[in-house]
Amino acid sequence: MNTRQLLPAALLTLACATTQATDAPRWWCPLATPSPAHANDAVVTDALAHLHDQPQPMAHLHTQGLLPHQGIHDASTAAERDWPLALRAAVAWRLSGKPELLQQVTRYLDAWATTYQPDFNPIDETNLAELFQAYVLTRDALPASTRDAMAVLIRRIAEGYLTRLRAKVGSTYINDINNWQSHRIKLLAISAAALGDPQLVEAARERLMLQVAANIRPDGSTVDFAQRDALHYVTYDLEPLVQAALALSPYGKDNLLEARSATGSSLAAALDWLAPWAKGQRTHQEFVHTSEPFDVERQKAGLKGYGGTWDPRNSSALYAQAAVLLPKYRALAEQLGDAPPVLQACAPSPERK
Repeated sequence: MNTRQLLPAALLTLACATTQATDAPRWWCPLATPSPAHANDAVVTDALAHLHDQPQPMAHLHTQGLLPHQGIHDASTAAERDWPLALRAAVAWRLSGKPELLQQVTRYLDAWATTYQPDFNPIDETNLAELFQAYVLTRDALPASTRDAMAVLIRRIAEGYLTRLRAKVGSTYINDINNWQSHRIKLLAISAAALGDPQLVEAARERLMLQVAANIRPDGSTVDFAQRDALHYVTYDLEPLVQAALALSPYGKDNLLEARSATGSSLAAALDWLAPWAKGQRTHQEFVHTSEPFDVERQKAGLKGYGGTWDPRNSSALYAQAAVLLPKYRALAEQLGDAPPVLQACAPSPERK
């Protein structure tokens, strides 16, 4: 995630054309109005503590399938820390209006937009969504050059993943229907929403429902649970799909969490299936019968979360995000705590209380 070559002039020209041809991106919640009252909020304090950090962009990054200290795993992990820092700064700016925070976001967006070259590995790139969310939260206040460069990167991600998703239609290969596909759809959906591109939005909605049909069974269980025997991978599969539904929600009247796929499955049913474990009513020993050799490698390496009893707090972000569209999950989200900082960009309202 760290050292990118300057974008070709042709791509910058395309960015200007596409941003002029599309609607402004829409956000899935009313945004907070900047106020001095937020100056001491935790997210603002945290962002200000990193005010002088410098971006570490990489042209290519790779962690998928690697243990710590293998290959470029550690360098990639260090560089990827830029993405949540950019998002936290954007949320903090939305809350406080502090110009130095907008400058910080701009610095991170410029660094990555002019350095990163997509590889279209959805596991390596899934957290790019944080950078794109930072862009949406600050877009109208960014310099035109930053907006244009980010639009190029976001469109490359959207169109690249859509091409790959179209090529996988009807495939039964496990990585074409498990969490890998969910992360591809998340990246397409968040990119489409960030661009405000109606055609990409519609394509993302279609791919989301195809994945719900392929990945989630009518009883709410997922392909990932059958493959990995781990609730860790249930949340890792459902969270990108819920994030996709959130990103797309301003562009349609239906609730994509409740929408039924061609097989009768739905994201809401999957969330209901997981809920007894999230509430602590049931427990699960993780990865006991996994069919993935890399899970065993991570167990042997002692990596946290790849053995023992599943921790319900690992579903906190999932239910906090789901609760935005389905209020019935609010109590569970509050029980689990630790909602993603991006939710703090939303203005309080009766619907979101």
